[in-house]
Amino acid sequence: MSTPWKTDPLHPAARQGIAYFNQGKFLQAHDLLEQAWLGTNSPERDLYLGLLQIGLAYYQITRGSYRGALKMFRRGHRSLRALGDSLLEVDIAQLRADAREIEAELRRLGPKAISQLDTGLFKALPECGGPRPSPTP
Repeated sequence: MSTPWKTDPLHPAARQGIAYFNQGKFLQAHDLLEQAWLGTNSPERDLYLGLLQIGLAYYQITRGSYRGALKMFRRGHRSLRALGDSLLEVDIAQLRADAREIEAELRRLGPKAISQLDTGLFKALPECGGPRPSPTP
């Protein structure tokens, strides 16, 4: 099925999922982004999958799961790879850069120091052409 929303190109569940992501509520974001992913065709499908996987990587960091975070970063990068720099109002290029920065810091710290990763590095999802929202602590 294709996305029928003309005035709001993001799937409604994805819009709410992004709001949760920006609030640091990554599990709630996952559930809604998964709903959007299951109800949409490509390339939107890959965008929603990549967003939920990057969110799960952040969640795994907060749980102290080094391997889980790296696995989700790999999957998220793979899902976002074929997409352009932006899609459906989401600045994918900036999202990729943000996720890579956090992944690099995670690798630098290693599994024993994962709790030292500054979660202030988790940035709100960037929108194309708009101001970058401040993440909610």
